[in-house]
Amino acid sequence: MRIGFYPGTFDPITLGHIDIIQRATALVDRLVIGVAINRDKGPLFSLEERVAMVEAECAAIMERTGLELIVHPFENLLIDCAREVGAAVIIRGLRAVADFEYEFQMVGMNRAMDDSVETVFLMADARRQAIASKLVKEIARLGGDVSRFVTPPVQAALLEKFG
Repeated sequence: MRIGFYPGTFDPITLGHIDIIQRATALVDRLVIGVAINRDKGPLFSLEERVAMVEAECAAIMERTGLELIVHPFENLLIDCAREVGAAVIIRGLRAVADFEYEFQMVGMNRAMDDSVETVFLMADARRQAIASKLVKEIARLGGDVSRFVTPPVQAALLEKFG
């Protein structure tokens, strides 16, 4: 069984993340979505809220694909968590060239720690390339419409946070 690991903060999960998850299901037999605790980023949503949002969004994908999706919070090194869940491949989404430079460095470090785990990059769909959780939060905080970037339940959660 080929297990994939798709890590992120998912603060909040966006349509860009969902696009990568859906496309990753074609590459693996089981996909573990790693929700990073990452206290340094100071997330808007608590870990429990982020896990619940990701689980809710993944439920529909599991129904459509029949693939097992597991949401797994983690705080350790990405490569260590990938090993813990038995992943043969780490899935990473790319939006722009700036993402590639950071991800290139991350792959090099991960391979130095464990070269048995491959990293696969998926380009975000052209309609989703500009979506970044940070920008979605900023738009919502300033009263803008985020409906083109997130699902209705996530939009409701953002509205609740920002009033």
